[in-house]
Amino acid sequence: MREESVAQFAERARAWLADNMPRIDPDNPPFADRGAEASWQRARELQRRLYDGGFAGICFPREYGGLGLDIEYQKAFDAECVDYEMPLILNTPTFTICCATILDTASEEQKRQRISAALRGDEVLVQLLSEPSGGSDLAGVITRAERRDGKWVVNGAKTWSTGAFAADYGLLLARTNWDVPKHDGLTMFLVRIDSPGITLRRITQVNGSTEFCEEFFDNLELSDDDVVGEVDRGWDVASRQLYHERRAVGGGSEFASGTGSENAQDHPPDYVALARAIGCDSDRVRGAAGRALVHRAVRDQLIDHVYRGVLDGSLPASAGSLIRLFHAEAIELEVDTALEIAGTSGVVGELLSVGERYLSRQTAALGGGSTEMARNVIGERVLGFPREYAADRGVPFNQVKH
Repeated sequence: MREESVAQFAERARAWLADNMPRIDPDNPPFADRGAEASWQRARELQRRLYDGGFAGICFPREYGGLGLDIEYQKAFDAECVDYEMPLILNTPTFTICCATILDTASEEQKRQRISAALRGDEVLVQLLSEPSGGSDLAGVITRAERRDGKWVVNGAKTWSTGAFAADYGLLLARTNWDVPKHDGLTMFLVRIDSPGITLRRITQVNGSTEFCEEFFDNLELSDDDVVGEVDRGWDVASRQLYHERRAVGGGSEFASGTGSENAQDHPPDYVALARAIGCDSDRVRGAAGRALVHRAVRDQLIDHVYRGVLDGSLPASAGSLIRLFHAEAIELEVDTALEIAGTSGVVGELLSVGERYLSRQTAALGGGSTEMARNVIGERVLGFPREYAADRGVPFNQVKH
């Protein structure tokens, strides 16, 4: 059977979308509130439509429920679905981070169960990585998993888990060996969020959003079947997870379906409309907008360059941090430029959303690890610069001062 061309695939997708997916009303676009249960339920329903129609998981292997196609097919589908409501909130972290990590590191059984369930819209996955006292030092986690009577017993806490309240499973990084250096004593687990021993609480942000959660583990019992990868080799899994996270945050993952942000107010600023709204079309406004638009274009080209480079081996996997870093800088410039153009109008009235977005401008520099961490990764692992001094390097973790 001859393989369907990208053009043929796009034509088939165009017809299917018109018949099966809700078309977006440009005057009243859908609002996907990541802090609302209803938004996640709607996303699951839309994901099931994609799966039943044969357009879910375009770049995931067929044996796990996907289509096993090249990224060019995903790009073609993304171009066709821009006018339709899509389950975009499932992209990150479920598909682009968690399922991608499971695909690379998990057992065959875990791949078949979790990836296929997510593609059907039956399950949502979340990351359980950051800790209240951990900062950006992911390898310094102190949530512990101890071996007792043939089980793993977990105690500790995680925080800043995006969408955990709506998730079914989480990838949990815990310390299983305290007698070795910090990177060598970690294990990754797949955890059911509703398991006995997990207490979940919502976090309220400055803009009122409650999409982030914190979790407390009190004698949570896990089995050997819940281990992802190998015991005490969890940093290998976490490293791959971070690679996928940095690419996802920067918009460079082949496992994302659909394009853009789930909410209209999160889309890139429309500088022409903004200039018209304030009645100003000066050289200053055009210059500021042009600078931001150039960064937007460079980011889009960089995404494809890094993806291809990692794929053919000309760039290391850690080069995903290039996408992550430039994305943060481009987003901050876009938000700053919008407020610069709007001026005082951006904090009142019809342009209030410009000022509200400015309140959260720093999130682009924190998601997927801080911008400072991304610069370290690029310097040390891409450019080959000497590593920074670390007092805990090579020291058994139970001897490290906290």
